[in-house]
Amino acid sequence: MLRLVFPFVVALMLAGAAAADDAACYADYKAKQDDPLQLHYGVIALPEPACAGTEAAAGEVARRIAVDGWQLLTIVSVFDTSGLEDRRANAGAYYLRY
Repeated sequence: MLRLVFPFVVALMLAGAAAADDAACYADYKAKQDDPLQLHYGVIALPEPACAGTEAAAGEVARRIAVDGWQLLTIVSVFDTSGLEDRRANAGAYYLRY
């Protein structure tokens, strides 16, 4: 019986993980570092609670980029996977880095 149940449980867990990935959203943002001044544009994946809009995303983005000394200037937009690939070239090294 266990041999029959185990694959079913694993399949349910994988389906749940895939659904969580589909629910994710992304934000594109602008950030800076001082002395010397450096600017970058980036794209970041956000957890569900930060998907409510630019204000909700700002705290999450600021916290994550601060690890490398970046200061958030602005959240440009919050979007789903349909806008992800269009922003890859502009974000360069900061595409899904954080």
